[in-house]
Amino acid sequence: MRAWVVERPGPAGGGPLLAVELPDPRPGPGEVRIRVDACGVCRTDLHLAEGDLVPRRPRTVPGHEVVGVVDELGEGTDRFAPGDRIGVAWLRGTCGRCRWCRSGRENLCLSATFTGWDADGGYAELVVAPEAYAYRLPDGLDDVTVAPLLCAGIVGYRALKRAELPPGGRLGIYGFGASAHVVAQVAIAQGAVVHVLTRSERARALALELGAASAGPADAAPPEPLDSAVLFAPAGELVPVAMRALDQGGTLAVAGIHLSDVPRLDYAAELFREKQLRSVTANTRADGEEFLRLAAALRVRPVVSARPLGEADRALADLAADRVTGAAVLVP
Repeated sequence: MRAWVVERPGPAGGGPLLAVELPDPRPGPGEVRIRVDACGVCRTDLHLAEGDLVPRRPRTVPGHEVVGVVDELGEGTDRFAPGDRIGVAWLRGTCGRCRWCRSGRENLCLSATFTGWDADGGYAELVVAPEAYAYRLPDGLDDVTVAPLLCAGIVGYRALKRAELPPGGRLGIYGFGASAHVVAQVAIAQGAVVHVLTRSERARALALELGAASAGPADAAPPEPLDSAVLFAPAGELVPVAMRALDQGGTLAVAGIHLSDVPRLDYAAELFREKQLRSVTANTRADGEEFLRLAAALRVRPVVSARPLGEADRALADLAADRVTGAAVLVP
């Protein structure tokens, strides 16, 4: 099969991905094989390719927003049948035994494994995944449109929950890429007032098109105090900026798996009055199921641009250079 692997982590423009031919994978017990129809290009893929995430195995195939059709079953599988359309996301496996798993917080499992990091992902024509961690996909969304929902959507939704946005509240979104523009649609559909702060002029224009109340530069102050905020940009220097923008009692959720260093916080200006600063770690399968149902009900539609699988390296370089508006999706 055709695939891309992370050959030598480094700047996206320097070609860390290598196009290769690999043997067709075979599913093991409890696994299914999926013929890939679409795979979203996520910023986590960029972090892996550039070395911000230390590779856990050599020559891994990235990609964890995978949409495709089951074409082979491993021993003991019973959730899916050949021909079923399913999705494969970031969380690939957990131990199921630790106190985190047993308390409904499997995203914190210390033995968790991840698609496109611990095992080959969807920058390929075929991918194998545990059936217990795959998702049935909602009707009414084509393969390219639904792909970004599997990470940008699910993890963004968990970040929104962690931000504790009150009904009809004022939400600030810092950075406006694949995840942020999905979260904005969810929040607006639920009655929130959304203010977007991002360095990209094209992203600010998209935010206004999607119904944001305002859109300004990333380091600017929003037009009103915020009840909640989510930081999607991997820029630690924006943490104090966002904390200052919060009203008293407000919460900032940092959504990225990688963040540059956070500057020293001024307690009086940025933390006092019961403001909260929270991180977000992956998601649970329950988050994924809940979000996919909600996205279908709210008619969330990511803005996507389809790219041939053969252009994966260029798509990742475009993401690194902020040349992607919305989400890019690879199509074999």
